[in-house]
Parts: sequence; C-alpha cells; structure tokens
Amino acid sequence: MDIRTIEWKKDAIKIIDQTLLPAELKYIYIKDLKTLWQAIKELKVRGAPALGAAAALGVYLGIAKSKAKDAGSFLKELDKVALYLAASRPTAKNLFWGIERMRSAALKNKYRHAQAIKIILFKEAQAIIEEDRVSCRAIGRLGAKLIKDNDTIMTVCNAGILATIDYGTALGVIYRAKEEGKRIKVFSCETRPLLQGARLTTWELSRKGVDVTANCDNMAATLMSQGKIDKVIAGADRIAANGDTANKIGTYSLAILARYHKIPFYIAAPAPTFDLSIKTGKDIPIEQRDPKEVSELFYKKPMITKGVKIYNPAFDVTPHELITAIITDKGIIRKPYKENIKRIIV
Repeated sequence: MDIRTIEWKKDAIKIIDQTLLPAELKYIYIKDLKTLWQAIKELKVRGAPALGAAAALGVYLGIAKSKAKDAGSFLKELDKVALYLAASRPTAKNLFWGIERMRSAALKNKYRHAQAIKIILFKEAQAIIEEDRVSCRAIGRLGAKLIKDNDTIMTVCNAGILATIDYGTALGVIYRAKEEGKRIKVFSCETRPLLQGARLTTWELSRKGVDVTANCDNMAATLMSQGKIDKVIAGADRIAANGDTANKIGTYSLAILARYHKIPFYIAAPAPTFDLSIKTGKDIPIEQRDPKEVSELFYKKPMITKGVKIYNPAFDVTPHELITAIITDKGIIRKPYKENIKRIIV
C-alpha cells in the first residue's frame, strides 16, 4: 500500500490522521510539540511501533530550534522534551523506548556542539524508522511460516501498516502469507470502544486485497464454535519478561476463547515492545481513557444514562499461559517464555 503512517517531511512530522478513517485519508503536518502530544493522546497516530517513531521524531522536533550553545544546556532542554512526550500515553513500551534511545544518542555525544547533536538526533530518528520497517518485514516473514493455505485468521484492534511504518506486525504476517500465494481470510473484531478493528484494519486489509469480514467483538465465540477460525493473531503494546502481554482491550477475551476452542493464539511484536524490567503483566501500567469514548463518541446521542459511571481501560493483559507463541523480528518465541525471551530478545 502506497501510504506512510509517519515520516519527516517539509520540516514537520507528517502523519495520517487516523481519527478520520475510513471516511477520509488525510495527512497532517505537525510543527510543534504540543500538537504532537495531542495527536498521540487523541490517537491520530497510534500503534506501538508507530509511537516509537513518533517519539523519536518528537524529540528532534522539540529541540530542532533550540538556541542552546553548549551541550549541558541543550541536554536539559532535551530532558524537558522527553518528559513531556512521555506523559502522552503510559502503556506502549515503544514510546518510551524511542524517547530513551534518542536521549542515549545525545548523551553519547555530550561533548559535541549542540548543533552537531541535533544532526545526530535527526539521523537517529531516521534510523529508528528504517529499523521498524525492516523488523516488521522480518515478523511477517517468520510469522507467515505459521500460516497455512486457506487459513481464516481473527485479529483485534489494528496492528498493520497504520500502527507501524509500512507493513505491520500481526497484519504483516497476513500480508506476507498472501504474498507467498496463500489464500487467507480474515475476521476483524470491531474493537470497542474506538473501533480500530472496524475502522482501520478492515480499511487497510481491503485496500491490500485481503478477504476481510468485520465482526462485533461479542461474535468471536460463536465464530470459533462454528469452526470458522483457524488462528488468532494480535499485536502488543508491552510484553513483560515472563511473556504476559498488554494489548488493546478485548485481546485477553480472545485468548481465553481461543484456548477453550483449541485455536492457536499468537502475539506479533518487535523487540522494542518487550519490557524486561517488568516481571509480570500485573506491573504493566494500563491507560484509562475518557468515558465519552464509550458513551457518545460514535453516536448521535449519548448511549448511557447521564451520571452512570463508565470504566474505560484502553488495554488488558493476556497471561503468557494463553499465548501459543510470540512472533518477533528476532525469531518465534515459545514456552518457557521467561527463559526464551531472555535468550532471543536480550
């Protein structure tokens, strides 16, 4: 698909405004840090790998016009930018990874002039973008080995081109399988309340010529019981050291259903999504979002009685016991996860 989710263009961060899809494909140019922060918070740009790129470009954007003459003052400005960007969303590990990688690049060159560090940071951001493209292709290549001809795959949320640089993680597996000539069908869970599956995944899969059917989230069990699903593949926003995985709310439910129906359940994610400082999923921070996303965002009238409390976590955590394998750019990781994640990812 000839689209780029995020890139540096015309001295700005160019992104697709994903809140307008599928009705309108619109690119916007972000020229200041506050606008980027809002774009991340409002999900105009989203998806763990894409957020890593947004963080890297955001750090550069935040310091590009710095007038600091010495490295010490420059690095203090950079730290303020980093802290500000980190406050936009709490769960996606790639966001923090991108920020920290940019900080590390600056610190390694702290004895250089501020202008030289700016150039280094721009090159580092571009390297992060290119590495994500390569890693997604690797995930697709490795994951496609798990896919058989005529498989029907269920997925949740959007872990495709729109969530990465140009290929996707979970959907990258599907794209590669199709490129290899395998006949694939996909059921895309709508993914309430923000409908990333219905709005985004079906949009990009259909544009790529993949046979896709949208289903309400609460139809998943019925589809599995009818023998219509061969595999489930989801992306990830953060993976703990033991393999517990945070992904869009509803992923945990699919994993339980897949286990009951004896259907393989796979997670697809690049190495930066792993957070080995967190032992289990219980320690993964879960973002709580605006209740209006549940009650009225996509409705002409509010759908919940005024005054009723609304619980709206953006993610849930799937225990590693329910995951058949984790498809990464460094290899396919199987149980025991704690040992094999350390062996393959570190």
